[in-house]
Amino acid sequence: MSTGNEIERDDAAGLAEPQIFSALLTPHRSLNRTGFLAVMLFLSVVSFVTGIVFLLMGAWPVFGFFGLDVLVIWWAFKVNFRTAKAWEEIVVTATELRVRRTSHRGHVAEWVLNPLWVRLEQEADEEFGIERLYLVSRGHRLSVGRFLGPEEKASFAKALIGALNAAKRGPTYNPIA
Repeated sequence: MSTGNEIERDDAAGLAEPQIFSALLTPHRSLNRTGFLAVMLFLSVVSFVTGIVFLLMGAWPVFGFFGLDVLVIWWAFKVNFRTAKAWEEIVVTATELRVRRTSHRGHVAEWVLNPLWVRLEQEADEEFGIERLYLVSRGHRLSVGRFLGPEEKASFAKALIGALNAAKRGPTYNPIA
């Protein structure tokens, strides 16, 4: 006898639907903490030595501006590192496409779409390659992979299109497994 709650019961029992595709996208940062400290040490030493030269020449206000320059560069790096905490997760199963986006401030937004109704649109430039990727479903566009480079977007688009096509084909029956 069926109660009509089979899906809820399967999820509660831990029998979640298998993932066809899963990607965690994070912004690329080429400078790690050690590199940041080395750059800041180098800038501080150069600014201090140059400021001392100007101080000995009698141009004492310039010394303060060299210190201000180092402070502004430090602040810009800190803002850059803070924005690197953002991430985007895309999961495709046979029945849903889930996009979960977390901003660098910790704000979370989540969209759940039916993979049968989703298509991937690409905005490309002849010179630079793919500039933007959009998931389109029922007239709504959702931008994905905003912080990826053009080559990464192309690779991601190819994998996501393959996953969407697999979800549209539906589950395959394998009597051996």
